[in-house]
Amino acid sequence: MARTIDIDIPDQTGRLAVVTGASDGIGFVIATRLAAAGAEVIMPVRNPAKGADAADRIRGLVPGATIVTRALDLSSLESVAGLADHLVGDGRPIHLLVNNAGVMTPPSRQLTKDGFELQFGTNHLGHFALTLGLLPLLRQGRARVTHQTSVAARSGAINWGDLNWERGYDAMKAYRQSKIAVGLFARELDQRSAVAGWGVTSNLSHPGVSPTNLLSAQPGMGRQKDTGSVRMIRVLSRLGLAGTPDTAALPALLAATGPAARGSEFYGPRRRGDMSGPPARRDLWEPLRSMDDARRLWEVSEGLVGVRFPV
Repeated sequence: MARTIDIDIPDQTGRLAVVTGASDGIGFVIATRLAAAGAEVIMPVRNPAKGADAADRIRGLVPGATIVTRALDLSSLESVAGLADHLVGDGRPIHLLVNNAGVMTPPSRQLTKDGFELQFGTNHLGHFALTLGLLPLLRQGRARVTHQTSVAARSGAINWGDLNWERGYDAMKAYRQSKIAVGLFARELDQRSAVAGWGVTSNLSHPGVSPTNLLSAQPGMGRQKDTGSVRMIRVLSRLGLAGTPDTAALPALLAATGPAARGSEFYGPRRRGDMSGPPARRDLWEPLRSMDDARRLWEVSEGLVGVRFPV
């Protein structure tokens, strides 16, 4: 059964980890496991009360854990810049960054505070700006950056002619685009680091399918009740045919801490059509393979966020 699946996390004592989306679900498990391995964990959160509660729960599970929360709304470039500036001001090297947070299929087309389609703006552009805003600290820590994509990225494409889906909006196609963008950014970041000698490695993971809050009721996003999809996933998870948050966190943990993990590699569950099972290195899905697309996306993203980063 999936619930018996686990991996060993190497000792992380003395290392600083930043995990987005850690106030519940898979991100909460990732933060808990890193804290249990000895890392100091920063949890950037949009909801301060929810983040404080999650941090308290981790301290209860991991006595002596060092957990702090910081304010972050990935749908606001001002908020992203504020967090990056705060952490750079602290000057502490970051050793692990797990870009895990995300939103999925709002019931209608919505925009970020900066006018981007919500999923592309949050899942990709927010993490793009955060990662590169933290680049000085990532370089100091010779960090590993792990980016969480999704099984949705097995198909689809970047809608280059209409990144904001102003015409013919389709929530799932827009979600696929955002998660393809996450994977392409992961690969381009690793390549640029290798060429420039930044000392940062960047790879990607996907959690398979598990019952998290992505498809649950999200009143703040206009979803008043759980979707039929998440109710079905809960049943599949109980039957062992889909993962749990505990097992779904393992590919990202393997990508982020595995001694053999390398830059640009891809990790995910290896059973049941990528839905569940032990984490392992996987072949890149077709939409994630083009380095021309990765380079183009980087350049377009710079223009959208209004900042140029090192080549």
